[in-house]
Amino acid sequence: MTLPPRLPFFVYGTLRPGEPNHDRFLRGRTLAEEPARLVGAELYAGPGYPYAVEEPGGGGTVRGELVTARPEEYPALLAALDRLEEYAPADPRNLYERIAREVIRAADGTAVRAWVYVAAPAVAARLRTHGRLIETGDWTIRPG
Repeated sequence: MTLPPRLPFFVYGTLRPGEPNHDRFLRGRTLAEEPARLVGAELYAGPGYPYAVEEPGGGGTVRGELVTARPEEYPALLAALDRLEEYAPADPRNLYERIAREVIRAADGTAVRAWVYVAAPAVAARLRTHGRLIETGDWTIRPG
């Protein structure tokens, strides 16, 4: 089995600072957490958590944090985040897919390749048709 590359993570929902899963999964396991954005995606409300939906060529932006894990924590953190997002490679029942994408650091505008959990294709299709778009692209300032 080939191990995935050790990329940072782009988090945009319940893993962001101040949100319910940040302390549970990330506290003490990271070297850096910095504001960033994912361009070419829209943010949709889910049942208590959001979904980033890729819109290739689209002008949407999802705001979040670029999280760099401590090297000694990386394997356990990757496994924990895959479980949280109920992601398994090539499983057609996935709600999310873990994919590598370029995200933009807010501080200096540089592009960084990172893991992003985006809506799986069937979920994305449903959200585009029936979902509630978070127009700000920011889960922390979503409307009630």
